[in-house]
Amino acid sequence: MYRIRVLPAAVSLTAAAALLLTGCGGDDKGKDEDKIEGAGGETKSSAPASPSASGEAPKFDRPKITLPSDVQIDFEDPKLSDPQQAAALGDAQNFIRAIRYGIVKQDPDESAYKFYSDFQSQAQQYAKEQIKARVDAGLTISGEQRYFRTKVIPTKSAKSVVINFCSDSSKYFSKEVKTEKVRRTKPSAEDFAFWEIAMSPSEGKKGLWRAAGVKVTDPSRECRA
Repeated sequence: MYRIRVLPAAVSLTAAAALLLTGCGGDDKGKDEDKIEGAGGETKSSAPASPSASGEAPKFDRPKITLPSDVQIDFEDPKLSDPQQAAALGDAQNFIRAIRYGIVKQDPDESAYKFYSDFQSQAQQYAKEQIKARVDAGLTISGEQRYFRTKVIPTKSAKSVVINFCSDSSKYFSKEVKTEKVRRTKPSAEDFAFWEIAMSPSEGKKGLWRAAGVKVTDPSRECRA
């Protein structure tokens, strides 16, 4: 199995979301050890708008996230009744899509992940490092990555939430940019990871939530059970 490795986060987001959301977690580095998918013919698949409290789409422009036809990111729909939690979840998903988009574009400074993360936050640093590691290795991504067992956990302040996912990367692979060779691997326990993403509402754009901190535990026993 070929993996890109980045230094692990030192903080548990469920326990320390408030710290991260006040900008105190900026030097932690995340770890995303999932395999990577690749480029191909592009198809239009822009990021969906997150629902607002009124149920209407927010009145601001979101970045277009266009993934290749050989890249598929699937999210479980937990059917949340709280519109704020649903909005936070939607933009956590958009943040993940934006990282994948940056890998496909081979651009560590791609604007989409910056739109969905707090300025100079640990989450924004995490996204840039994930993209840069793959660009430096001459790799993009190809295949299907699945996110499931979704939970939205409000913090004590009720002004922020932590989004938990499990991810399955057994059909998600590295792809060489120059040769377009997909580095396929056999399914294993290391294909599963547990995600924690701390999300806070944007002050300037009502209805938008941004990632403040990210922790990815890989491999994850809880996600294989």
